[in-house]
Amino acid sequence: MSSSLEQFASLLFRVVNGLGLLNLFLVLLIKAKLLLGSYKLHSLQSKFLFLRPCQVDDGVVLPDEASLYLTAIEDAEYKDDKIEFWNNVYGFDMSCIKKQAMMEPLVDTVDQKQIVTNYHLLKTMDISKMVLGDTSFTAPFKLIAERDDYIHAFVASFDVSFTKCHKLMGFSTGPRSRATHWKQTVLYLEDVLTICEGETIIGSMAVAPNKKNPRDVDIMVKYSLSGRRCVVSRVQFYKMR
Repeated sequence: MSSSLEQFASLLFRVVNGLGLLNLFLVLLIKAKLLLGSYKLHSLQSKFLFLRPCQVDDGVVLPDEASLYLTAIEDAEYKDDKIEFWNNVYGFDMSCIKKQAMMEPLVDTVDQKQIVTNYHLLKTMDISKMVLGDTSFTAPFKLIAERDDYIHAFVASFDVSFTKCHKLMGFSTGPRSRATHWKQTVLYLEDVLTICEGETIIGSMAVAPNKKNPRDVDIMVKYSLSGRRCVVSRVQFYKMR
């Protein structure tokens, strides 16, 4: 964040805190973030999301709880059209671009009919108590096939809850819920997994801000399948920009 923006954020904090309006400002700021999605607003927001209790005795951060989920999908049509396409571009081998395309997660709406496995809860976070280091984590997962099919990608989504309201509220960004601004995050696999009903993919996902640019997110996925028709074990790396 630039020095001028830092000064503005510090001045704004002193003003709203001095007027006793910090709680209201927090709610308005987060609401604006949900509506605008501005990257500059994210920089300002970080100064308020991680306030210490000594600064705000009775403040409320909304939403205050978030859960991250993972599932797996069949998506042969998109993968063939947008990723395998680079193997032969009008007779030219451009597979070097394919490798780059595989590393960048796709943010898009997934049809629930594509879902092949269960949902696995990766992590639940109490946003009101988070500190900066909490955005880095490693979580194991276990995905069980609900039918015989092929798997081309993992899909991550999140649910949020407003537990501090007089009535429990929240929403899901998952493929089986109403579409939202956030859609889902699709992580395409190098392998096409042939899986039978009841078989299990086990693995882990590691997530951390990029060291050079903390706005980017580095993701490492380890997964393995030992099934009747497919045996595979692999580690893949992604960068969310």
